[in-house]
Amino acid sequence: MEGQRKIGKAKVLVVGAGGLGSPVIQYLAAAGVGTLAVIDFDEVEIHNLNRQVIHREGTVGKSKTESAADFVKEFNSQITFVPIRLMIDAENARDLIRDYDIVVDGSDNFTTRYIVNDACVALNKPLVYGSIFAFEGQVAVFNFQGSKNLRDLFPEAPNPEDVPNCDRHGVLGPLPGIVGTMMAMQVLKMITGLPMETNQLTIFDTLRWHFMTVTF
Repeated sequence: MEGQRKIGKAKVLVVGAGGLGSPVIQYLAAAGVGTLAVIDFDEVEIHNLNRQVIHREGTVGKSKTESAADFVKEFNSQITFVPIRLMIDAENARDLIRDYDIVVDGSDNFTTRYIVNDACVALNKPLVYGSIFAFEGQVAVFNFQGSKNLRDLFPEAPNPEDVPNCDRHGVLGPLPGIVGTMMAMQVLKMITGLPMETNQLTIFDTLRWHFMTVTF
């Protein structure tokens, strides 16, 4: 009961309502996170639906935040859902993040990931990070109780033109589901005070079913 009370009082911000954000939103809503906010500026497209599981055919053309709000309202109307239809950038990131206890980065580009990371470091907010490509996923917890952050692992972002994306190169839908579920687990562990492993990047290859942890 004490853990559930902590979950009910928590304020979590999810950046991105796509492949990673969808399972995070789903499981945090199911857990009863008191205030759940989602930032996204995009609209639902038909090709998103194989992996962005909170959206459906009926919400194609809607903003992803509106579609997410519809999902959460039907799934768990007891929580406070805050849809934020904006593009997060270096100018607004701190203002968007400062009112939340934990930030979850479900974005799909390195520019946004570094903006979110740097804002969390400046505001001393813990950040749950995930990324996917092809058959590979990565999960880490940054800036939690003095732990390291994204720049300690990767000091500079790669050139955006050199980075492939899921829409262009494809991804099997369950991969972001696996990663997003792991991210949601880390959030709930953090809220309830369960043991957390920090300064580690978990990498897993779902094609060969190989899991590896890198300490940094």
